[in-house]
Amino acid sequence: MIDFLQMVLSGIAVGSSYALMGLGMVLIYKSSEVPNFVQGEMALLPVFIAYMILETYGLPMYVALPGALVFSVLLGCFLEFAVIRRAKEPNVIGLIIITIGLEMMLLGFVSWKFGADQRAMPFPISSYDSVAIGDIFISTLDLLTLVVALTLMLILFLFFRFSKLGVAMKATQQNENAARLMGIKTNRIRMMSWGISSLVGTVAGLLLAPVILEPYMMWNPMLKGFAGAVVGGMTSLPGAVFGAYIVGIVEHLFGGYISIEFKSVVAFAVIVLVLCIKPSGLFARHYVKKV
Repeated sequence: MIDFLQMVLSGIAVGSSYALMGLGMVLIYKSSEVPNFVQGEMALLPVFIAYMILETYGLPMYVALPGALVFSVLLGCFLEFAVIRRAKEPNVIGLIIITIGLEMMLLGFVSWKFGADQRAMPFPISSYDSVAIGDIFISTLDLLTLVVALTLMLILFLFFRFSKLGVAMKATQQNENAARLMGIKTNRIRMMSWGISSLVGTVAGLLLAPVILEPYMMWNPMLKGFAGAVVGGMTSLPGAVFGAYIVGIVEHLFGGYISIEFKSVVAFAVIVLVLCIKPSGLFARHYVKKV
């Protein structure tokens, strides 16, 4: 029983990073109906910017982390304004290809600028320190990831529920034409969606960086976050969160009881199973377009 609870807790901790990546993808999908496969690299570049501020310029952590977060927002807004918005008569496939192209460009830039060597972000909390909860142990970094992820999710809920910008984003996501008629600047709202999505992903990246920092570090969290978003529903923010936690818990249980070699495959097996049973995801409504 203790082993089971330990694996569930570890799955929840890891699922927090997946949840942040899934939230970022859902934010963009709700506004454009396109899976954003540059989500991981939108977080990767700001994380390396924070590393450069710390290591190259020797500035303190309280400068590097906010600097990376501000840069992430600007990066997301820039990509939407300079690339996505300029696509002429784009369809879903075309936009997916554009995001994959942006992903390869940012990945190539990070690899060229910083190299492919593995390193670790200097961080005040070590991933080797742990906290005991009865007979169960959790690393302090995993605990921090869980707390930060839950706090950020609460902030996003309050933002979309009570802020003027959040309500405008929800209106744009639900019906862009009606929102435009009501005087909402939908292009600006879509750009802000990309900025906030990049910010959310960067938080996940900064929490992963103390363990490993290399150009491909965000590939696995991005795929697992996408898996969680598909499981929960690509149009549901709470669904993306619960789906990511489901993926994290299931893959840890599978790795603990069956085989750790096939642990990463479980997320995609869960996707196939859910899509066969409920194509829109567990927490989203299924819409059928009639012509």
